[in-house]
Amino acid sequence: MSEQPTAPQAFDETRPPDLLYGEAEEDLRSAVRALLAARADAPAVIAATEAGTPYDRRLWDSLASGIGAAGLLVPEKLGGQGASHREAAVVLEELGRSVAPAPYLTSAVVATEILLALDTQAGPVAALLADLAAGRTTAVLALPPAIPAAGAAAALTGTLERTVPCVADAVAADVLLVPTAEGLYAVAAEDPGVSVDPLVPLDLTRPLASVTLTGPTGTLLAEAAPAGAAVARGLLAGAGLLASEQLGLAEWCLTETVRHTRERHQFNRPVGSFQALKHRMAQLWLEVVSARAAARNAADALATGSPDAPLAVAVAQAHCSRTAVHAAEECVQLHGGIGMTWEHPAHLYLKRAKADALVYGTAGRHRETVAELMELPAP
Repeated sequence: MSEQPTAPQAFDETRPPDLLYGEAEEDLRSAVRALLAARADAPAVIAATEAGTPYDRRLWDSLASGIGAAGLLVPEKLGGQGASHREAAVVLEELGRSVAPAPYLTSAVVATEILLALDTQAGPVAALLADLAAGRTTAVLALPPAIPAAGAAAALTGTLERTVPCVADAVAADVLLVPTAEGLYAVAAEDPGVSVDPLVPLDLTRPLASVTLTGPTGTLLAEAAPAGAAVARGLLAGAGLLASEQLGLAEWCLTETVRHTRERHQFNRPVGSFQALKHRMAQLWLEVVSARAAARNAADALATGSPDAPLAVAVAQAHCSRTAVHAAEECVQLHGGIGMTWEHPAHLYLKRAKADALVYGTAGRHRETVAELMELPAP
């Protein structure tokens, strides 16, 4: 008898959302932050993007297998850490703070969630999950990143003879999860029938590539019906935890802007003491605090399997997407001339925020989802 798809922990309707961080989550944050500070500080990231080789394999090995972050969502019996979306959200917050080029969202969250929604007793699914959890393999969904969870079913079209434009992190992937009309296939990136052609993206820290499939050898993981539900689950988790990445990005921008305006003096006074700038930073702080609540609520809803998870994710994306862009814009502007230079990392955060605003559905699309779920009349 086949095992049922792995589900999040049982939902308790009497339990209020937990927006706080536990001790284990803070310990995980400290470990990830220390690793990124040592391996992916601003000069290292800028140098890597300038060289056209943003991915650091040693960094990924340390994050994925050393810390065990790649297997947070995978149950222990399948080779993972048996944690939840709350812990994965903490990792993404720290990755957002450093804009480190790592295929964590695409592989350890979206691809992993898709596989967990399938029959995990099946050999190919279980084997791939074990490899992902151990950090030996990275996998990405061969779909453009702008597709929201609601569009998952429509994405299962065509065959293994196709070209998929703008696949995020495809250049770092070992396995491609390819949705077709027949179902979901796993295709090795090194297959002779696979061509991955890098594109020039806005965000150099999350490269895009065009994937061309010319009759590769693929392994069918699931038929069309379960595959559509699995892809939808993966995209929903991706959108929900993307909010945590956007939160980390916004927090770094605010912290760095406050630090700079304290140290930068004009007329023998810190520019941060000027009323106009204080008001702008105070407003940004309020937005970041609200973004933290929304992102944590989405992560908690996903972790507990709440039936309100689609609503929590839509609210988080609608708010965090806008907040991240605003924070990055303020960071560039309030740094003055230095914020416009290539040497300062502010431009990396602005580009990541702008690119993230289009991933897994725009803020406008998520607001439409909120209206639909709450049965609110359209304007």
